[in-house]
Amino acid sequence: MRFYRKYKKLLWLIAIGCFSSSCGSYFSQPLDTQNARIGETTDATYRLRSLPPPIAPAHIGVYKFEDQTGQFKQTEAGSTFSNAVTQGGTTILVKALEDTNWFTIIERENLDNLLNERQIINSTRKDYAVQTNTQQQPLPSLLYAGILVEGGIVSYDTNVLTGGAGARYFGAGGSSKYRQDRVTVYLRAVSTKNGEILKTVYISKSIFSQAVDASLFRYVNFKRLLEAETGFTRNEPAQLAVKEAIEKAVEALIVEGIEVGLWFPQGGEPVASQMIENYRNEKEVAERTDVYQREFLDRRSRWRFDVGAGGTYANNDLPNPDYEYSITGGLRYNFSPFVGIYGTANKYRIKNANALNREFASTDFNLEYTVLPYEKFSPTIYAGPGINYASNFEEIDLKFQAGLSLEYLISPSFGLKVYGEYNATLSDQLDYVISGERDDQYYKFGAGINIYLGNNQAKENSPKFIKRREARELKRMNKLESQETVTSIDTLSRKRTNPINQ
Repeated sequence: MRFYRKYKKLLWLIAIGCFSSSCGSYFSQPLDTQNARIGETTDATYRLRSLPPPIAPAHIGVYKFEDQTGQFKQTEAGSTFSNAVTQGGTTILVKALEDTNWFTIIERENLDNLLNERQIINSTRKDYAVQTNTQQQPLPSLLYAGILVEGGIVSYDTNVLTGGAGARYFGAGGSSKYRQDRVTVYLRAVSTKNGEILKTVYISKSIFSQAVDASLFRYVNFKRLLEAETGFTRNEPAQLAVKEAIEKAVEALIVEGIEVGLWFPQGGEPVASQMIENYRNEKEVAERTDVYQREFLDRRSRWRFDVGAGGTYANNDLPNPDYEYSITGGLRYNFSPFVGIYGTANKYRIKNANALNREFASTDFNLEYTVLPYEKFSPTIYAGPGINYASNFEEIDLKFQAGLSLEYLISPSFGLKVYGEYNATLSDQLDYVISGERDDQYYKFGAGINIYLGNNQAKENSPKFIKRREARELKRMNKLESQETVTSIDTLSRKRTNPINQ
């Protein structure tokens, strides 16, 4: 009770902070019925509507775009007979194709209904012609599709990623949970002329669910119990996720169709090249991103220079070891994102209070392993042999060292690190005392900065690097245009000064 009174304000601030990030959902709870509204749009919808128009719309037909998973919705009691994925994939696909204005869509899903209705019209016109003794007016011919768009929803994976956090103390606390599902669609274009599959695209979309709750259960007085709880759950609609995945698949199919010459945008080659370049850049990012949305971007260059400073702590034959300084500088070369060789030059002192304070130098050669090369934060493990120098390089001893460093990249070129290292020398005379069966040892620790030399994928994908590359490309194109202009003028001048042309 004393704890609650003392930290009551702090507990309330924590509770408010837990809900502040999602207060929009919490304070927008429906309290009454809602009117029907026009369907929601997604980011993919806006991209489809903003595509450059085509030279001419392509005639396409859509027969069926179905749920091919056969999966039923999961509940805490098991599965139900309700499908996990919408069964209206064809309708969503037709709407997405219509939003692009790139296609003339031909009805094929309910073709039987269309043919029956045309028969009724023909029969009615025939009866009318007989009754009025006039000529029957024929119906226009049905359009035919040059390309069929087919595919389906091929997977719906639940609980791809789950997690949460929570805390409770003396009956007061809260928790947050999240879950990530995943839906995958395939879309292909088929030529009706020869049945050739012209293009196939594959799109996946994550579906996010979140639950936040807080509760209080406490005796505030004798025979007075306070119990309160609140919370909310937010689930991304699966239908909207399927809609966005299908729309993104249509966008991808349009751009890949431009690449192989199925259709072409208005504006000519510059517009087409820009659309293809943007799509390739997006595809390159997607191909190095895993299912958990982690981008496998090589963030570290092949060459790295680093400096650091810290301290040492002796583990030798003398009593009262103490801390002393150490400085280090190194150079690393990466054979791969994970493995590299690492050489360092070091200067340090070893100290035992009132007994020893001696200076050393060393050169180390290590094999280094980066645990998470595609992340900004990564541990690194290294080990190898080294050479220890003392008394102005008159005493030389072999040693072995192993260490662990933690690095965080503040940019594609610079990283901050802290490190700890164990050093075992093959000599028992570093402290001038030979005692026991174990040679002298010491620990080294500190912090430093890593400087990455040369390009890496993180640098090449940074906005600054992209702007420089575009500027260089623009400069090169302007230079080529200038050379072509000079060449044309020079050719025209030679023709005018040639006696044959006079």
